[in-house]
Amino acid sequence: MSKLVWDKTGERYYETGVNQGVLYPQAEGGTYPKGVAWNGLISVTESPSGAEPTPLYADNIKYLNLMSAEEFGATIEAYTYPDEFAQCDGSAEIAPGVMIGQQNRKVFGLSYKTVLGNDADGNDYGYKLHLIYGALAAPSEKGYSTINDSPEAITFSWEVTTTPVPVTGFKPTASITIDSTKVDAAKLAALEEILYGKDPTTPEDDDGVDPRLPLPDEIIDLITPAAG
Repeated sequence: MSKLVWDKTGERYYETGVNQGVLYPQAEGGTYPKGVAWNGLISVTESPSGAEPTPLYADNIKYLNLMSAEEFGATIEAYTYPDEFAQCDGSAEIAPGVMIGQQNRKVFGLSYKTVLGNDADGNDYGYKLHLIYGALAAPSEKGYSTINDSPEAITFSWEVTTTPVPVTGFKPTASITIDSTKVDAAKLAALEEILYGKDPTTPEDDDGVDPRLPLPDEIIDLITPAAG
């Protein structure tokens, strides 16, 4: 075993940014068949909760810790949002351009990327692909103010809770993170074609692919190296 070395060239990593957000409203059966681009995405703050220990005592000693279930939550902030998100935010269209609030909120999925960098390649080192399932947005404030000599765009923010989805061989999960620097490039490209869709190769062709959010088991089958 060699001696440890800290901060070697090319190993000073960092993570930054958020881009390429995609919204996937949930359909019947728990699938996410139709994704739409989320323009104006400012930030996604992941906020896990739970996993708190409850100590038990016996024989005058600490006997063990019981851990509570862990939950995944997030805060989404954006300058705008897709029309399809209105139903996820408790709105319904009763006529073209006319929306009413206080309606049932639709469950949705979300994908976005964050940038991976290091001291050698900067922001071109790689990226992480984040996938969120079973998300439900809570009602949020929308603050409107007059235009003045220091104009600012309104920002929207939503607190999101999640319901995990099944994963064969593991506990259910509401989030998946994929590191582009550690996953086979061809398999990652195939996954992104599913997530972002594909245009027909020619105007006469009908082999385009609509963007959708695959469930964890499908991703595992696609990404996991073949046996042997």
